[in-house]
Amino acid sequence: MGIRAGGRTLGRTMDDLSRIHTPVLLERTLELLAPSLEREGAVVVDATLGLGGHSEALLEAHPNVHLVGLDRDTAALELAGRRLERFSARTDLVHAVYDELPDVLDELGIEEVDGILFDLGVSSMQLDEADRGFAYAKDAPLDMRMDPTTGPTAAEVLATYSEGDLKRIFRDYGEERLADRYARAIVNERQAAPLDRSGRLVDILSAATPARLRDAGHPAKRVFQALRIEVNQELSVLERAIPAAVDALAVHGRLVVLAYQSLEDRIVKRELQRRSTSTAPAGLPIELPEHRPELKLLVRGAELADDEERARNSRSTPVRLRAAERLRRAA
Repeated sequence: MGIRAGGRTLGRTMDDLSRIHTPVLLERTLELLAPSLEREGAVVVDATLGLGGHSEALLEAHPNVHLVGLDRDTAALELAGRRLERFSARTDLVHAVYDELPDVLDELGIEEVDGILFDLGVSSMQLDEADRGFAYAKDAPLDMRMDPTTGPTAAEVLATYSEGDLKRIFRDYGEERLADRYARAIVNERQAAPLDRSGRLVDILSAATPARLRDAGHPAKRVFQALRIEVNQELSVLERAIPAAVDALAVHGRLVVLAYQSLEDRIVKRELQRRSTSTAPAGLPIELPEHRPELKLLVRGAELADDEERARNSRSTPVRLRAAERLRRAA
């Protein structure tokens, strides 16, 4: 973890950033967070800073807000820092994973915050930078690390995991019904040569897919998702991050989460529902204060992008938005 981040220099202009990064559900996100950011000295956290599109809009809309931006990707932090340069007096950009939020706030001397945004999943930049290996449509080294400075790559996972472990992550993280078939094919093929490029992995998966299923979507989609989740430990990080985020909120602070696949959304839904439900035992004549819900849900279920946004920004198609406001501190 470090305040401000360096990293490799990418030749991007501000026009490039606007072109490759259209923030998902931007207006709705601003609308939901706005009531908690009106007070003087309010603090908002963008836990997944990315290229800074949501953060830029929040800072423009709220001239008195201080923003803390977190990202594990040093390249994204560098680009977001350029985008937010004019707001540097009221921003702290931190190289950290979002489950490190309590440590980040402690280091910055911030006791509580008024708004928190999570825009989960892989970023526009990570998909568009071919050499990161996130996109199955581009042949590239199988890296897939959101933080390229640490941890095992996807190639290392494919080289070292047993057939059983590969099957497990494809099934659990990719919800792939051909998990066993794909795991067996990978273990067989890696004996001939290392699987270190996305193109070869796609070829192996395509060859292992029964002909009757080849028109049912790209055979690599779910496997690539599963590998990315495993490499970055996305679900275990999220399971720690959402409770920590709720705990960091001030009373009447608000949390907005944008999730792009069902596994993420399930974690978010479970924690928000738990914290928005009374813990009073059945049959009590009155609800004691310590049993009252900590959160109030701000949307019914999960909101989806409308047809207009989907047409304008294809990456909004799978999004599920959930939001909540903190009503009281935990006992």
